[in-house]
Amino acid sequence: MPRAGLTTDRVVRAAADLADEDGLGAVTLSAVARSFDVKVASLYSHVAGSADLREGIAALALTELADLAAESLAGRSGKEALVAFAATYRDYARAHPGRYAATRVPLSADSPAVEAGRRHAALTRSILRGYALDETDTVHAVRLLGSVFHGFADLELSGSFDHSPPAAAESWSRILDALDATLRQWPAATVTAS
Repeated sequence: MPRAGLTTDRVVRAAADLADEDGLGAVTLSAVARSFDVKVASLYSHVAGSADLREGIAALALTELADLAAESLAGRSGKEALVAFAATYRDYARAHPGRYAATRVPLSADSPAVEAGRRHAALTRSILRGYALDETDTVHAVRLLGSVFHGFADLELSGSFDHSPPAAAESWSRILDALDATLRQWPAATVTAS
């Protein structure tokens, strides 16, 4: 019988908060159980194990991030949409580093996080409609944006930009200008020999 007051949502949110405070690596079933002053066995009514708990954090984070990104895109297109979308990712990563780290954990095929991940791809595609790319180039551009946003966030969170000027915010602004210019002047596909 589940302990009164514990729900899957409460367990996952507690784990997500712990991840933000101490890092995703600090999230264990034992640590989460301590936060509720219960035994680890009490959590198994709500999560199947550590992997399930991390997938729950990933689903929560991806859903929160998709909701924020959708809000930021409302009524925007072109560079304005690109900048708003990118800012949402960067701001979320800085405010919720543990949750953000969970967005890149390996997922099982039936994880709820997979559907949330699809929302991100759809939101990214909505930005790219303003750049008139064909379907294949849209896939390439989605990968480019994801690589830049995640790569910058990971480097910034690890302190990699703290050692020399200019400030990371200035680089971020220049990167977004460069991405906008690249998307506006997307190169034609080249034929390569096999």
